[in-house]
Amino acid sequence: MLIPRRVKHRKQHHPSRKGSAKGGTVVAFGDFGIQALAPAYVTNRQIEAARIAMTRYIKRGGKVWINIYPDRPLTKKPAETRMGSGKGSPEWWIANVKPGRIMFEISGVTEAIANEAMRLAI
Repeated sequence: MLIPRRVKHRKQHHPSRKGSAKGGTVVAFGDFGIQALAPAYVTNRQIEAARIAMTRYIKRGGKVWINIYPDRPLTKKPAETRMGSGKGSPEWWIANVKPGRIMFEISGVTEAIANEAMRLAI
């Protein structure tokens, strides 16, 4: 699973979901790609599930690139905890994905196989 090895600060502010992607908006490595249409937080588990779904479908035929990385921690307070007493502990690692960002790319397969693999991934 994708997790940073070390970070300067354990708990960060929540990233903003407003605006569109500044970079990574064109297919650069592969022939086909999945582009984000809406802003979202994508967790490391979701990225890994999408990667497994794509690689299982294309088998040995092609190559998959992951263009997003979960480098932001999201915190959560325990259930049934009163308000106050500080920020919760880091629960997930997320990638802040904005509209227009290419998240995954595939090459070395036909368009039909790429479409089905990416459909399974989302």
